[in-house]
Amino acid sequence: MNINLIGAPTFYGADKKGPDLAPNKLRQLGLLSVLNKTHKVYDLGNVYVPTVSTEDKFSDHSNVKYYNPLMNLNSSIAHLVSLSLKNNYFSLVIGGDHSVALGSIAGISSVYKNFGVVWFDAHTDINTYKTSPSGNFHGMPLAYAMGLGDNGIENIYSHGSPIPSKNVFIIGARDIDSGEREFIKEKDLKVYSPEYIRKRTIKGIFDEIMENVKSSGIEALHISFDLDFLDASLVPGTGTPVGNGFSLEDAKEFFSLFASTNLVKSMDFVEYNVLLDKNNVTGNLSIDLLDHIFNKLT
Repeated sequence: MNINLIGAPTFYGADKKGPDLAPNKLRQLGLLSVLNKTHKVYDLGNVYVPTVSTEDKFSDHSNVKYYNPLMNLNSSIAHLVSLSLKNNYFSLVIGGDHSVALGSIAGISSVYKNFGVVWFDAHTDINTYKTSPSGNFHGMPLAYAMGLGDNGIENIYSHGSPIPSKNVFIIGARDIDSGEREFIKEKDLKVYSPEYIRKRTIKGIFDEIMENVKSSGIEALHISFDLDFLDASLVPGTGTPVGNGFSLEDAKEFFSLFASTNLVKSMDFVEYNVLLDKNNVTGNLSIDLLDHIFNKLT
C-alpha cells in the first residue's frame, strides 16, 4: 500500500502547546521506519501553520479561538487528503490536536459520495460555537463536518460536503458536554460508551457498526483516533485525559477488526502532547499502536 504522510502541527484547536510538536517527534521516534516495514511511505512534510499571537486568538471569531488559521489549515489538509485518495494512496494525517480532522473529512468527502467516520475519542467533539464551554475548536470538528457549525464544509473545501450523521460512529466517549448530548439526541448519533462496549464486547460493537455500514452502502471508512480514547493512566502525554478508558490491547483489537474490512482509506492520529509526556511513554505507545495498525492494513 502507498501511504501519504501529512503532518498537521497545530495546537490552536486545543489552545495548549505541545500537540504542534507531535508530527516531528513521532518521526524522530521511528514513525517512518514502522510504516515502511510493510508499505511505501511518502512523507509530504508538515502543512504550514502561521504564527498567531495568543492575544489575537479571538480576533476572527468571538466564540472560537484561532478560527481563520484553523479553517485555512483544514482547507490545506483537505486538498492533500483529496489528492492522496484520488491517486489511490492511503492518507495518514498526524496531528496536532483533533481540530485537523475537519480537513481530513472534507477531503475524503470530495472523493467518496458515501463514506463513514469511525471516531475513537473520550469526547464526542460535536460542540459548536454556540455550545462550546471553552471556544477550543478541537471540541468541534465533528459537528462542523456534519454541517452543524457556522461554516459549511464546502467552504473549507469547495469539493467537499457534510457527512450524514447516520454515517458517524463514535467509540469510547465518556466526557460529553450538555450541548453535545442535545445533538446526540437530535441527530440520533451512534455513540458507544465504555459501559456499552464492555457489555457487548469489542467484537459485538464492531459487528453492530458493520451492520450499519453494509445497510447504508458505505464504500469507505475514515478513522479518527484521539489518544484520550485510551485510559488516562496510559497516556500522560495528551491534553484532556479521561479515566475509565481503554487499554492498548483494546485499541489494537478494534483496529485489527476494522482493518479486516478493507474499507479504511484514511486516518487521523491526534492529540499527542509532547510537552506533557513523561520519558516518551505516550510517544512510544503511539509508535507501537501505529506499528500494529499498519501491519494489519493492506
